[in-house]
Amino acid sequence: MKKRELKNALFDQVARVAKAMANPKRLELVALLTQGPKAVEDLATEIGVSINLASSHLKVLRVACLVETERQGKRIVYRLASSGVADLWVHLHELAEARLAELQDVVAELGHSGEWRELSRRELFKQVRTGELVLLDVRPVTEYEYAHLPHARSIPHDELLGRLAELPRDKPVVAYCRGPYCLFARDAVQLLRKRGFDAALLGDGTAEWQAKKATSPALARSL
Repeated sequence: MKKRELKNALFDQVARVAKAMANPKRLELVALLTQGPKAVEDLATEIGVSINLASSHLKVLRVACLVETERQGKRIVYRLASSGVADLWVHLHELAEARLAELQDVVAELGHSGEWRELSRRELFKQVRTGELVLLDVRPVTEYEYAHLPHARSIPHDELLGRLAELPRDKPVVAYCRGPYCLFARDAVQLLRKRGFDAALLGDGTAEWQAKKATSPALARSL
């Protein structure tokens, strides 16, 4: 193979990954799968499309070796092929947020009221570990069991109203969910504040924290 042909082949193969990710629904599927393996039926419901269309998008991701499948009874379960795929999603959305004014405008519409900004990540985990504040995971239990931030307490967002008595009223509560584009934690913070809690939002989810931990020795030691 000539040098030009070789370079073309190299970039063609890398472009397979870029092409597979270059679709908003497929990006949303990858983002959901950073939270753990999920059946195609559940993924279809989450992204608001038919099972057939979700399956087609997942096939594209599988051909690009970004996801893998496993049959569990009658269900087909998908998972990310590696942690590197989750890191790719985190770096991609963070780059897009830094460069695209249009995306910044959409993110601003989510609202940042009550977002946790008082401590560094290391200090936040220190206070969670010592019990000075409560870190609340409001994702579904299956996602919490797959991966969660150290010392986080699990109360799914749809159970929060009925379980408020489990939370201390004399300590700050910092809630997180699937990441910056997830609304579970924002809704939870609004509910907690209305009920008199000192509540704040942590925008990052497990995928964002894992990606930052990999590049921060100080944070890694604190976890």
